[in-house]
Amino acid sequence: MAIPTDPPIEQLGFDEALAELQRTVAELEAGGQPLERALALHERGAALMERCNRLLTDAQLRVQQLVAQAGTLKAVDVRPEDAQEARDPADA
Repeated sequence: MAIPTDPPIEQLGFDEALAELQRTVAELEAGGQPLERALALHERGAALMERCNRLLTDAQLRVQQLVAQAGTLKAVDVRPEDAQEARDPADA
């Protein structure tokens, strides 16, 4: 049972979902809520945790793909003092 004023979880970015999850946990830890409110907070917190996990998994897969693509490129160590300006072939 979602709290009516809460934004849809699927629209939250990672930072927003994590911040809301932290607030939800803090409210649950503080106690004193009626049972229905505590249940709603718990359900939303579980959904927020799932959203954060899904976003982290997606990010991890993206990083793995980038690393795999970078493996086909050759890394070159260039120090700024060794760099040469690119010349325009038309100037040659």
